[in-house]
Amino acid sequence: MQFSKLVPNIFYKDIRTGLKLFVDCLEFQISHNEIETQNPFCVLRKDGLGVNLFQHTALAEEHNPEFRLVTDNIEEVYESVSKRFPEFLHPNLSKVTLRPWGAKEFALTDGQIGIIIQQW
Repeated sequence: MQFSKLVPNIFYKDIRTGLKLFVDCLEFQISHNEIETQNPFCVLRKDGLGVNLFQHTALAEEHNPEFRLVTDNIEEVYESVSKRFPEFLHPNLSKVTLRPWGAKEFALTDGQIGIIIQQW
């Protein structure tokens, strides 16, 4: 058995919150757009990664996922995010920190999800 991708579904009360984090801050691109429909939805892509965003209040209230994005240049990512979108820096891990398990990490949150940026 072989898989080529894992594409999470993320539910927001307001899809614009997710678009600000993923598109504006992390520079994902919208590859499928149903944002202005009765059931807002979009597919985002970047560097071979994919994320599906949905606007669905009930499911957003039930699900608060956390993801890790692995990079080879955490300092570059941190510099970009912290300058342009400091409001997304998670208060518990707002600086690049060497963790006990050997990875450098910092974290983001938009109030709905958590994203840990990591470099081994």
